[in-house]
Amino acid sequence: MKTIAFHLPQFHPIPENNEWWGAGFTEWRNVAKARPLYIGHQQPNIPGDLGFYDLRLSETQDEQADLAKWAGIDGFCYYHYWYAGRLLLDKPLELMLARKLPDFPFCMCWANHDWTAHWAGRDDMLIKQTYPGKHDHRVHYEYLRSFFEDSRYLTIDDKPVLIVFKPFDIPNVHHFVELFKSWAIDDGFIGLHMIACDANTDLLNSGFDAIAPHSLNTSLTSYLSKKKNKLKQLLMHKVLQYPRWVIDYQEFILHSKNSQYNGITSIPTVIPNWDNTPRVGRRGLVLSDSTPDKFYEHLLDSVRGFARTNEKSENILLIKSWNEWAEGNYLEPDLKYGKKWLQVLKRFLTECEIKGI
Repeated sequence: MKTIAFHLPQFHPIPENNEWWGAGFTEWRNVAKARPLYIGHQQPNIPGDLGFYDLRLSETQDEQADLAKWAGIDGFCYYHYWYAGRLLLDKPLELMLARKLPDFPFCMCWANHDWTAHWAGRDDMLIKQTYPGKHDHRVHYEYLRSFFEDSRYLTIDDKPVLIVFKPFDIPNVHHFVELFKSWAIDDGFIGLHMIACDANTDLLNSGFDAIAPHSLNTSLTSYLSKKKNKLKQLLMHKVLQYPRWVIDYQEFILHSKNSQYNGITSIPTVIPNWDNTPRVGRRGLVLSDSTPDKFYEHLLDSVRGFARTNEKSENILLIKSWNEWAEGNYLEPDLKYGKKWLQVLKRFLTECEIKGI
């Protein structure tokens, strides 16, 4: 089994964020200013061992890789922001590529969503995602090729892994997949192993090798389908001034149990914690009372459909996320739990290895 953790390369200033949010802005600003919104609400979440780091520093990248290796993670999947040739948050990835360090596997996820100010309660469209056509796809592929060629780049069945965040937003998505795979073969790769962050199995017919249903969305949809829960949440929000959604983490795990994943064509995405109120305040979603021990149970449930196999294909487990601190969604050490998120992951992966998963 390959365990891949999503990684947000956000924590460094960029000109666009300086313009939109003020000089020196990073997500650390939202993390640090967060406050509890109800009794028992855990905020702010403060980083532990790594501190309020800057991803332009090679030492930070090395320390992150060392921690991930220690926990048994097989690689990071860096969010990649491409807007018809315009790149955002690309400096950490290009630094890593140029210096050939850290010696830790990685792949990339095209986060092909619009760049908006919705998290700040504004309707601004900061950068609209567009799809100009084949020429842009070609230029995009050529940019990614330099990463595919790196010896550290993660592969499945010897094919570089590329994840697409919103596949149905891409016009003629089957043609997009076909182009990328054919160009990879022309360049001497066996192909690409392409994963769609969606639950729709039609994407397998569009050329994707796997789908990875976003378990947070699956759980929330299931939870809200119960009218009594919807009414309860509305009352808590309007009367008690709670965040828009406060869902018990164990209920989230329970709803996640309803989905079966084989780890090959349908891949689970496990979530240790979630609280995006540092970004959006009372409009946020909180998975309340998450703990490392409950995360361990979630990990166990996520791989129940995995089977030991002699086939070449490898099982995959995705973790969202390594370091999305402003969404309260991280594995990195914090002041409350220290390394416990990583410790339970290490324990789980050791057990999986023993069982041959």
